[in-house]
Amino acid sequence: MVSDVDFKILFVADVVGHPGRDAVKALLPGLKNELRPNLTIVNGENAAGGFGLTAKIAAELKGAGADVITSGNHVFAQKDFVGELPGLDRVLRPANYPPAAPGQGWCVVDAGGHKVLVMNLIGRIFLEPTDDPFRAADGILAEHAEAHIVFCDMHAEATSEKTAMGWYLDGRASAVVGTHTHIPTADARILPGGTAYVTDVGMVGPRDSCIGMDKAVVIQRFLTGVPNRFVVASGPVTFNSVLVTINPSTGRATTIQRVDREHV
Repeated sequence: MVSDVDFKILFVADVVGHPGRDAVKALLPGLKNELRPNLTIVNGENAAGGFGLTAKIAAELKGAGADVITSGNHVFAQKDFVGELPGLDRVLRPANYPPAAPGQGWCVVDAGGHKVLVMNLIGRIFLEPTDDPFRAADGILAEHAEAHIVFCDMHAEATSEKTAMGWYLDGRASAVVGTHTHIPTADARILPGGTAYVTDVGMVGPRDSCIGMDKAVVIQRFLTGVPNRFVVASGPVTFNSVLVTINPSTGRATTIQRVDREHV
C-alpha cells in the first residue's frame, strides 16, 4: 500500500577513514530512531583509509544503517574495488563515468511504499575528465519517468557546477545535494520548483584536520610543494548530514534541514 504521508531521506556526507566509519556506527542507528527516515543514503568514497571504498567497508556501512552508498572521484582508489563493485547492490559510482567503467550510477529503491530513484553524478571542473553530468542526468530521468521521488548526489569541486546542477534539476529531482569538498555550506533551501538543495553537506571525519586529513602533513605540503602521503587525522569527529522531507504525491521537497553531530 502506497502512503501519502511525508517521505524522508537522510543523507550522510562523505565518510572519511576509520574515524568516520566509527562515527557512523556510533551515531547513525540513533539518528534513524530519532528522525525515522524512509531511506538513508551515505557517501562512502573516502571510507577506506581516506581514499576509496571496499566491499567489506560497504557492508560495514550498510550494517550501520545505509540503504544506498554513493561515491565520487576516489571510488576506484582501492584497486580490488574495481572487481568488487559490479557485484554490490545499491553501491554507486558516478553515472557519468565512461560507459565501460564497472558498476552503475543509479538505482531504484523500494522504500516506504514508494520507488525512489537515486543517482550519483560527478563534476568536471577541477576534477579528472568524465562525461557530461547534465546529459547523464537527462538520460537517467528519461529512463525512469515513472519515478516521483528522485535523489541526486552531485559530487563536485566547483560550487558553481553544483549550483548549476541544482537549478538544472529544479522541479525534476526531489533533492540535489553536493558532496566532495568536506566543508558544509549554509545554503540549504527549497528551490522554486520544489527541489531541496545544498551545495555541500560536509563530511563525517576528524574535526581538527584539513578536510579529514592530518593537518601537519597537509601544511607541510603547502609549505614545500613536495608531494607526501596524506593520512587520516585523529580526534573528535564531525558528523554532517541533511534530512529532506518530500511530498510523495508530487515528488517535491517541503523541507531540508542540516543534522550535525560530533563523536568523541
